Order: sequence, then C-alpha cells, then structure tokens
Amino acid sequence: MTEHSHVGGRTVNPSATPGAHMTRVVSTDLADHPVPTAKFEAWRFTPLRRLRGLHDEAPLTGRAGVDFEIEIDAPEEVSAVSLAGAAADWVRGSSGEHPVDRPAARAWNAAPDVFLVDIPAETVVTQPISVVFRGLSAENAAAAHLVVRIGHHASAQVTVTYEGSATLTENVEIVVGDGAKLTYASVQEWAPDAVHLSHHRLRVGRDATLTHSVLTFGGDLVRIFATGAYDGPGGDMEMLGLYFADAGQHLEHRLVLDHTAPNCKSRAYYKGALQGASAHTVWVGDVVIRPDAVATDTYEMNRNLLLTDGCRADSIPNLEIETGEIVGAGHASATGRFDDEQLFYLLSRGIPEEVARRLVVRGFFSEVLGRVGIPSVVEHVNEIVERELEIAGI
Repeated sequence: MTEHSHVGGRTVNPSATPGAHMTRVVSTDLADHPVPTAKFEAWRFTPLRRLRGLHDEAPLTGRAGVDFEIEIDAPEEVSAVSLAGAAADWVRGSSGEHPVDRPAARAWNAAPDVFLVDIPAETVVTQPISVVFRGLSAENAAAAHLVVRIGHHASAQVTVTYEGSATLTENVEIVVGDGAKLTYASVQEWAPDAVHLSHHRLRVGRDATLTHSVLTFGGDLVRIFATGAYDGPGGDMEMLGLYFADAGQHLEHRLVLDHTAPNCKSRAYYKGALQGASAHTVWVGDVVIRPDAVATDTYEMNRNLLLTDGCRADSIPNLEIETGEIVGAGHASATGRFDDEQLFYLLSRGIPEEVARRLVVRGFFSEVLGRVGIPSVVEHVNEIVERELEIAGI
C-alpha cells in the first residue's frame, strides 16, 4: 500500500502529471476532440478496439423503444420527463460543464432527447426515485443524456440502473442546489456484451451535500468518468465506487474533484474485486485544490482485491494543491491478494473455510456499501456480490 498526506501547504510525492486534467479541451464541437488513441494519457488503459467505434465514427442510431427503453418510478411532486428540441437544449448543460472528450461530445450532439428528473426546492422525497435504462440490443450504438436537478433545501434519493444489452455513450448531469441533499446511486448491471461510456458532471451548491455512488458489475467494457465542482462554500461531496470484474471484463473509473470554493469537503472511496483471466480494472483519481479553495478537506482512497491469478488492477491517485491554507488532503492506494491472515483468524475460530472466505470479501466491501445510503441498493448489491462469489467458487 502507498499512502501520502498533504497538510499545511506541504506536498509529499505530488502527482507525476500535475495539471493533466487542465489540458483537456472543453467543447461541444466534435471538431475540437480528436479520435482517442493509446497515446492519449486519458485513454492509455482503455482497449479502444473494444469500443465498437463509440470513440470514433460509429453511427449513433439507437433509438428508444427499439434499442433501449427507460422506466421511471417517482412520486407526483417530482417531474420526470423526456425533453426534445428547444426544451432539451435549454436543459442540456445545466451543470455548467461541457464535454472533455470525443465520446462525450458525440453523445452531447447526437442524443435525440434529454431525460430530466427535477426535484422542486424545499421538497423532501422519502422514497428513492428509480430510473431504469434497459438495453434491448447492442447492435446499434446509442447516445443518451440524463439531467438530475434538486432545488435548494430539498432532499431526495435517486437510483439509476443499467441492464440488458447495449452499446451506449452518454452524459449525466447532476445539479444540487444550495442547502440541498442528494443521494445518487448508479448501478451498472449490464449483460456480458454491453459497452458503456459515461461522463458524470456533478455541481454542488453552497452548503449542499451529494453522495454519488457508482456500482459496476456487468458489461464487456464499462468506463465511467465523473467530474465534480462546487458553486459555493460549505459543499460536501462523497464519491463512492464498488466494482467486481470477471474474466475478460474491463471496468474503468476516473474522477476529478475540482475544489473551486472555500470550506468545502470531499471524500472518494472506491473498492474493487477481480477474478478470472484478463479481468482488468482501472481507477484514476484527481483532486485539485484551487488557490481560492482555502480550508479544503479532502481524501481519496482506492483498494483492489485480487481473488485469482491473471487479473490486473491499475490504481493512480493524484493530488494538486495550489494553496497552503487547507484543513488536510491525502490519498491511498492498495492492491493485493486474498488476506490469508484474516482467513486464518476466522478458521481458528471454527468457521468453515467457504464461509470464512465470503466473510472476508463482504468485510472488504462493507466500508463502501455502508456509505451508499440507499437500503434497497445496498441489499441488491449484496445479492450481486453473492452471485459473483459463487462464480469464483468462494
């Protein structure tokens, strides 16, 4: 395990590529985004040949009702609508952020509709709002755009589940108003043939709280890039991730937390397990503390558990600090095999080996699952983990 702390303006072992996030071109114009290659730092881990042309020129002809469908379950006080034309153009870009790569720009321009989930100000929604994106075919590549907005001093939980077969590139925008609290969970439970590229843009207002969870299991290749920024002091973002890669799967998670306002807090906790030949996961975390972001408190952590031989986990945490007046900043990364010492401890107390192995893996994931904050999601993810452990023979 490697771990570094940054406090009081002293930086130990800074990022090897400082400012790399700032070199990205931010534009909705496709001409501003060249086709990614393995020479691009942001794409060097991604097997581009498996993207089915989502990063290049593949026609984005997939349509609702034919190649995918969207289901929504929300109370009456929540507006959940599909917008087209001028209405879609008005909502698109609500986060104030724009595409930083070619797949996101393609989705931005090609998505025929924008699906909007709008929680009014000062509304308290007690039951989770559920959105299900169900792929019906992976033959035709599709583009999608989701906007989740919550007004000031409101509170809600939103779950977005992806399932079925699809070839999808999408943009997700999440805007949290001043003093609001949003708990958001994205569950990737794709069929084995799915390819999914997604860019999440998060915007948190003054004294607002966002818990953002990305829980990834299915699919042939899933790559989710999340960026977070603050609109005022007192914002609090918790970025959670849990993933389980099987043989041949490529699961990639990237995040950039951009501290642009004072007195804000961020936490990033991502954990993954891998099993089977050529299972590959990638986690890259970038935290940037701007000169005006005094009194920032941030920490990021990624841990990976290798359950079998033939797996590979790449983990790269980065910190860039531009002010010495911070509360604290740190990061940690660790990748290792099954902990035989923990297993021996349980076996010595009479617990059967199969049960003991499952307990170790469950304990590994519990730190993240305990923070997700949506009981129905936690219960469902525990069921998925049990199925994965059966595949591994644990």
